Amino acid sequence: MLYLTRRERFNAAHKLYNPAWSIEKNETVFGKCSNANWHGHNYDLYITVKGEPDPDTGFLMNVKELSYIIKTTVLDKVDHRNLNLDVDFMQGIIPSTENLAKAIWQQLFPYITDCKLHCVKIYETENIYVEYFGE
Repeated sequence: MLYLTRRERFNAAHKLYNPAWSIEKNETVFGKCSNANWHGHNYDLYITVKGEPDPDTGFLMNVKELSYIIKTTVLDKVDHRNLNLDVDFMQGIIPSTENLAKAIWQQLFPYITDCKLHCVKIYETENIYVEYFGE
């Protein structure tokens, strides 16, 4: 089994806030991330696919195609956007990095057909990242 990873970067704003809670509880749980005026991150996104190389090309997946899929299904929707307000696939979901990784998986999964989607990994900061391997 071989693994191929494509790294992309995007910038996005968000606010971690549960509307069912009081402002005080949101501030206690989410701290500065519940700031009413939002905050942003420079995200590093790693998409890993797995499988066996095609005998005719030697490719697990054409990286240009993988890049195009990531760009059109994810990056065009999240880059320089507000995850709470602007991103259709995040509506009604608290935009934690954990939830974002799952939502990105759901966006990509139908389009990865020559091999299998293995992992969505998102670095929110240099010290915090999430990996999602599907359900």
